[in-house]
Amino acid sequence: MLDIKRIKEQPEQVIELLARKGKDAKADIARILELDEQRRALVSETDQLKARQNAVSRQIPAMKKAGQDVAPVFAEMNALKETIKEKDAAISAVEQEYRTLMLALPNLPDEDLLPGGKENNQPLRYFGEPHSFDFQPKNHVELCVALGLIDYERGVKMGGNGFWLYKGMGARLEWALLNYFINEHLKDGYTFILPPHMLEYQCGLTAGQFPKFDDEVYKIANPTDDRVHYMLPTAEAALASYYRDEMLKESELPHKMFAYTPCFRREAGSYRADERGMVRGHQFNKVEMFQYTLPEKSDEAFEELVKKAENLVKGLGFHFRTVKLAAGDCSASMARTYDIEIQIPSMNGYKEVSSVSNARDYQARRGNIRFKREATGKPEFVHTLNGSGLATSRILPALVEQNQLKDGSVKVPEVLRPYLGGIEVLTPENCK
Repeated sequence: MLDIKRIKEQPEQVIELLARKGKDAKADIARILELDEQRRALVSETDQLKARQNAVSRQIPAMKKAGQDVAPVFAEMNALKETIKEKDAAISAVEQEYRTLMLALPNLPDEDLLPGGKENNQPLRYFGEPHSFDFQPKNHVELCVALGLIDYERGVKMGGNGFWLYKGMGARLEWALLNYFINEHLKDGYTFILPPHMLEYQCGLTAGQFPKFDDEVYKIANPTDDRVHYMLPTAEAALASYYRDEMLKESELPHKMFAYTPCFRREAGSYRADERGMVRGHQFNKVEMFQYTLPEKSDEAFEELVKKAENLVKGLGFHFRTVKLAAGDCSASMARTYDIEIQIPSMNGYKEVSSVSNARDYQARRGNIRFKREATGKPEFVHTLNGSGLATSRILPALVEQNQLKDGSVKVPEVLRPYLGGIEVLTPENCK
């Protein structure tokens, strides 16, 4: 959620920054400012009426004791009560519309981001060289089927389109990737979290996924009450609510954590012809990094998360690039995002395997997550950051494609071999 103080003091700047994200917010900002004034006026009027009500109420005992007629006083009290009730209803209506409009506003992009969408994304750096072969390479679907790593047909039979099934060495390879990610984060002092996979609506609201992306999650109706849960689309949705409605100590920050979860998404639209197999799906595994930090440490934390994501991909030996997203390509809740993109040869380009983002205080405002500044004793909102570390559904396709050999076997990256009993090459024989 945006800071109303900034909206009031710099409305034109807020409108201009939101326009960089493709959001025409002029009418919404004008209405928000109007509602803010209405609310303040209504609250002031109501407070005065309540003060009068209290004052009149205090007079009644003395009037009764003096034998005075209190009927006119009770008549005034009843009138005040009805007027206050009407004012409270008006305040509630104004606050509801105000909150709806505020929650719908995306985060402000950092001012150094280019406006527009993907066409204005900026590759910042490259690591390694693009992969080349002296033979006709296979795509990851062919390789995974031939080696018996993935059963696509039975995955669809069980879950429908957009699902797959790991088996045998494929399941072990997936688990090796996850263990590699987890151990690297533990080395860096991050706290390991295993959150619920089914969350309440407020988690998505705090993370900034709701109400905008209500229709992109799997919702689960509760038959015993009116609560609606949803399957988490990313562990960020859980971790962003870890300290919801809490006051943290400045000396405790930063809080660094990571979580492993499966992720569930209802992807809209049709897939491109080259996005076969595991590149897009309704369920995939991911390790997610998250930080709660002081505002002045926010940029430093962002660079740390970017470096961690890059190092994970470097450790696997992949060629990749780091891309600074334009304002319009950042998600609604983020002020800044860098993508780590790896080469999947059969797709003739790069695919994102990690997004590292800074929400600034946007999520903290939605979740009321603050810390008390020791020097002043005043509460301030924390900054929240997240980054994939990493998602496996694109790592594994890149791994088998980039490391394939002419005979259809696949070299195992050195960092994964300890998790696979020392196996160096996946062959039809050892994948049985």
